[in-house]
Amino acid sequence: MKTKRNSAPEVNAGSMADIAFLLLLFFLVSTTISMDTGINRKLPEPCPKNVDCFTEINERNILRITLNAENKIYVEDQVVSLEDLKLIAKDFLDNNGDATCTYCNGEKQASSSDNPLDAVISLQNNRLTSYNFYIKVQDKLTKAYYELRANYAHEVLKKDINSLTEEELKDVKKAYPFILSEAETKD
Repeated sequence: MKTKRNSAPEVNAGSMADIAFLLLLFFLVSTTISMDTGINRKLPEPCPKNVDCFTEINERNILRITLNAENKIYVEDQVVSLEDLKLIAKDFLDNNGDATCTYCNGEKQASSSDNPLDAVISLQNNRLTSYNFYIKVQDKLTKAYYELRANYAHEVLKKDINSLTEEELKDVKKAYPFILSEAETKD
């Protein structure tokens, strides 16, 4: 007499694939994907070949900002607070040292920038500067430009900056171009 082997009961795996697919679909639909954060900047156009793209910049047209490893801000080798940075940047950009800017409201100091078109903010940071602090500094500099542009729109164009046409917005950005040079990091 032959004995039957004990056979394991079979499970229908077809419905398991359906359930796994439904679970995957549920998690894809219900999960929120965090948006990338960062700094929105338009990079300059690359320099064409056979063209000298390096220009000499008058030292008074450069505002040197350095961030150290302890998250301290140095403007022209003087320690400043994060709260003061926006006002320092605005005063530098809007100085009108050469008196050619008809819309500038600066104090025309001989030691500061000629006009917003020539003004360059040079930002240099230490490798150990915290990312959050670096972003806060970038935000303050961006706010300085935004406030100057909003003031230009209000006083010159007689409009709120949020109600400008595309052409008017280009004019505002031309009046106060965002010129930020990020130098190599220092140890």
